[in-house]
Amino acid sequence: MRILFLLFFASVPIFSAAQEVPQTFAEAWENYDPRAEPLEVEVIREVVEEDIVIRTIRYVVGTFDGRKTKVAAFYAFPKGAEKLPGLIQVHGGGQFARKGTAKYWASRGYAVVTVNWGEKVIDQPDDPNADWTGIPAGFLDPKHHNDVTPGDGTIHDVPHPWNSSWLLYSAAARRAITLLEEQPEADGDRVGLMGHSMGGRITMLTANDPRLKAISPSVGGSGFLYTDIVGIPNSARRMVENRKLYLDTIDCAHAWPLASCPVMFLGATNDFNSPMEFVVRGFKSLPKNDSAMSFTPHMNHRFTADNYMARILWFDAHLKSDFTFPKMPRGELKIKTESGTPEFTVKPDFSTAHKIEKVVVYYGFDRDPRARFWRSAETIQNGDHFTAQCPVMDLGEPLFAFANVTYDTGEKIDMPPGYLDNSLLTLTSDCRIVYPEHLVAANVKPTGQRKRLIEDFANGWQDWSLVGVNHGAHWNYETHKVNDPAFVGPRGASLAFEIETTGPNETLAVIMDVDRWRGYTGRKPRRFTALIELETAGAHSITIPCNNFITEDGEALENYDFVTSLILTPAQKERPKEFKAEWKSDVPVFKNIRWEGGEFADRPRPYLKSGESEIDADAAFRDTFDNAVDESVEREAQDRK
Repeated sequence: MRILFLLFFASVPIFSAAQEVPQTFAEAWENYDPRAEPLEVEVIREVVEEDIVIRTIRYVVGTFDGRKTKVAAFYAFPKGAEKLPGLIQVHGGGQFARKGTAKYWASRGYAVVTVNWGEKVIDQPDDPNADWTGIPAGFLDPKHHNDVTPGDGTIHDVPHPWNSSWLLYSAAARRAITLLEEQPEADGDRVGLMGHSMGGRITMLTANDPRLKAISPSVGGSGFLYTDIVGIPNSARRMVENRKLYLDTIDCAHAWPLASCPVMFLGATNDFNSPMEFVVRGFKSLPKNDSAMSFTPHMNHRFTADNYMARILWFDAHLKSDFTFPKMPRGELKIKTESGTPEFTVKPDFSTAHKIEKVVVYYGFDRDPRARFWRSAETIQNGDHFTAQCPVMDLGEPLFAFANVTYDTGEKIDMPPGYLDNSLLTLTSDCRIVYPEHLVAANVKPTGQRKRLIEDFANGWQDWSLVGVNHGAHWNYETHKVNDPAFVGPRGASLAFEIETTGPNETLAVIMDVDRWRGYTGRKPRRFTALIELETAGAHSITIPCNNFITEDGEALENYDFVTSLILTPAQKERPKEFKAEWKSDVPVFKNIRWEGGEFADRPRPYLKSGESEIDADAAFRDTFDNAVDESVEREAQDRK
């Protein structure tokens, strides 16, 4: 039986279509009152699991131009609890609200709302779900509307920020704060908000709500996406119509300075949806409120447990006051040195009782953060700071550097699905950039040579992004190291390595990902794959000539000039139509990945156009973006198994 709860006060529309068109981000929210309309909360179902009460609910987002919109959600809290800090979780693109997420955070002592703005089924197929009443939003028809331009079903028939789905999603999050204010289990004065990917952007769009005490967006919400990456012409996302109105009212670039509370941004250095420099740019515009960042190196749209711990303990510190959170490490990049080699210095916070487990300085050169390889540098401690050298090879390219400081909190806690239990907490320092003219002016000396040895695993997999490492059928190991100027493949070289397997009849896919995200060059992103049959268990020596890397269309790789990453994964993961059987044996052991033969030659600048043929850069970006979203959703589903 459904129970209907109504808030008994006058039904006033949250937003009237007759108001003037807002021209700024702040104006877009000026006449919005998240408490003005009854929530009309429906409790569709209630279950109790391990003393956690979990309700499947639906509530009113608001009446927009006479149309009453609703979203579904899970609301969870420990049985018998009162006045707990509240948390709101906002899912990402292609995803949906999860009962397990609500249960996890409730088990940590929060009253939790997970908002299902995307319309996908979250509990029983016939349950009442999100209903955008024909306004373009969500993943069903009509789908997400990024634009402010009027269209079929939009609230306004003129360009207007409230035509965009983004503000509707943020309204759903703001209404979730109102919902928590009304619940006896929740303390409406201690509410936090987190969101992933599209949910990260929704989190930043909601950051100006004064009722929030702490937020944590992840891999979304950077802003500046319609701005060129510095030094890469035509790399901005395109928008033809009403560009200025969109950027002035909806771009998260304007949300950061208006954030009402401390922000913990959870990032990945090679993320496709929130390029690292754009995050840093937004972060610098925050009010002075002790915000922090935690970036996982080498990853795209994902994190390791020590980085995710930053989110968990961030809320514990700011909403429960039962954890002393270290201050953000301070980092400085010195380019005028006696040796001519730049040095990065980081000062961690030593004031807490948490032991500093390690400090790692990362530096890289590629102008596009999505393809950049981050070298890790050895640090030397001198009193309260750590220093590392960051040698450069080419004074014509910028230098990027930051540091990660990892603390051992002394307490291993249960982590969400996809993460091992963990006691480590990693925080990221200031990120510094030095451009070529400054390197030259400081008399920086270019050093370093091209290398044939790509990976000897002396430091394990530290230079790789590891996905599915504990899942025999879905492991995926990727590195951008082959895009670093020292490790780019020689012309005519073969890729060679040793591999050891524990079972027979396996097939390995070795992938050269070429020009991913570089649609701005006019070159088409492509994946060249070599399929290696491993008929017997044991040790194998593998040598792959360049032209043995083939696309699905039969095109052979000519050289390694524009390779953005090297990927190792089971053939069934890469070519499921050809290979039906999953990898059955243990994850293999790799040794001495290297280039053999060929000759070193200067490669063209990878971010510049080359050749005579050009492609539709916008279409290439959309295809790559959609594929990245699909891959992220698939990987996260595998993590939960």
